[in-house]
Amino acid sequence: QVQLVESGGGLVQPGGSLRLSCAASGSIVTPYTMAWYRQAPGKQRESVASIFSAFGGIPNYADSVKGRFTISRDSAKKMVYLQMNSLKPEDTAVYYCNVHLYNSGFDYWGQGTQVTVSS
Repeated sequence: QVQLVESGGGLVQPGGSLRLSCAASGSIVTPYTMAWYRQAPGKQRESVASIFSAFGGIPNYADSVKGRFTISRDSAKKMVYLQMNSLKPEDTAVYYCNVHLYNSGFDYWGQGTQVTVSS
């Protein structure tokens, strides 16, 4: 069993920055991917960024956040972060941390943290 707890959301003005953190606990066995998803009101949940456990942690980003968001991880602490810069109103959503374990095929989700970009 894996538990994920997000933190760092809040209200920020357009052009501002936020850093989201996700603390994982439980058995996380390689290979795995840790990722951030978001869901805006009335929209489907979408992938924002992900990072693989091997090969030095290759990141992937949605086109809408490339150049503005950076995903990183601290494997020893079982943490994953999302640095969000140059935030736009369209980034407003609930952001969820996700872990996908390839051996079992299981996905685990955090409870989500609200990010609101507004003046």
